[in-house]
Amino acid sequence: MNAPTQAPAHRVRGTEGADLADPAFWRLPRSRRLSEFARLRELDAPVRFTPGNGSRTPFYALVRHADVRAASRQPLLFASAPGATSPEPAPWAKALFGNSMVNMDGPGHAGLRRTISRAFTPRLLAAAEENISAVAARLVDETAAEGPGDFMRSAASRMPFEVICDLMGIPARHRTAILARIDDASEYVGVQRRGRARLRVPGRGLRSLARMQFEMAGIARERRRVPADDVISALVRADVDGRALSSRELGAFFSLLLVAGVETTRNAIAHGLVLLTAHPEQRALLRSDFERYADGAVDEIVRHSTPIIQFRRTVAAECELGGRTFLPGEKAVLLYASANRDASVFADPDAFDITRSPNPHLGYGGGGPHHCLGAHLAKLEMKALFRTMLERLGDVRSVGEPGLVDSNFDNRVGTLPYAF
Repeated sequence: MNAPTQAPAHRVRGTEGADLADPAFWRLPRSRRLSEFARLRELDAPVRFTPGNGSRTPFYALVRHADVRAASRQPLLFASAPGATSPEPAPWAKALFGNSMVNMDGPGHAGLRRTISRAFTPRLLAAAEENISAVAARLVDETAAEGPGDFMRSAASRMPFEVICDLMGIPARHRTAILARIDDASEYVGVQRRGRARLRVPGRGLRSLARMQFEMAGIARERRRVPADDVISALVRADVDGRALSSRELGAFFSLLLVAGVETTRNAIAHGLVLLTAHPEQRALLRSDFERYADGAVDEIVRHSTPIIQFRRTVAAECELGGRTFLPGEKAVLLYASANRDASVFADPDAFDITRSPNPHLGYGGGGPHHCLGAHLAKLEMKALFRTMLERLGDVRSVGEPGLVDSNFDNRVGTLPYAF
């Protein structure tokens, strides 16, 4: 078989256009990027892109809903290992911090996921659902007292963080430091550094991740001695295939849950406020009967904003998909942001419609073994927060443009001025 860097480019009709491998593409206005995805979806087959940096491997962009969904659900053909993010995690990083579930396949992934799923018992989830409403009420009351400002520093960021910390059982004394570690660890994921950011001390994000895992290891030791009714206690007493979870496995899961669970949900909440502000008729419909329209509103916010833009897969076996043959070792990028605007699946895909039904968006990973474990929790958080804000803050709305971050990984909001 040809190595990925030697495989010939697959020529298709009309491949001229923007280069998804060029960091400049991800600095284009979001509307321009979505237009380019729409053009790529009309081509005969996935297009191959080659990063300008010779040390990086070419990749094929999967942009159609059917292709992204199929690749998500066939891990034997499109594997998450050795890494689902770009760049792929280095072997030394996995050895030091543990291998995240998003980078695993097969029995190892299934066993770890099964053990973690068991930790989220019905009793814990029921308590979490009740707690979510209480957290939303408290945060909105605090928001009302503080007054308008930056939404990303108030309820949007604090809601998912507080809920996850409560569910996991992270003591209040650790939370300020852990939140700072999360921000440092995720600040430049998928972002090309420019200007003064180039002078940033190398490895700061990794050091923040290491410190966060060190703090979490200390909490885990406490829970081994004195268990509580929380996820950390359940996991430190759990086992995978007859063996206890190692400190690195626990640390990798904690990092995934804290970083991914907080970052994606707070971005979805922020985009939701922007969308409801820009579409007052949808906002009025939601307020008219929240219980009736809430689930549809959350799904449409996730579809329209797509918090995670892409994940990477490595071809594990020769296969056909989307009009071309993939060879082992080749890379494919699953572009959820494009799949969720596919006109062959979604009527008027650029419209924001909370009554859209069906809404088979791929915002939680497209199904399959890597479907987001926290999807249900994220939906509950979004519904609780929007319900409480609409009830208690009345005309809560975004004002001005959101400060979007030019990332090729997530649809991140840096700042969002708002008023009520």
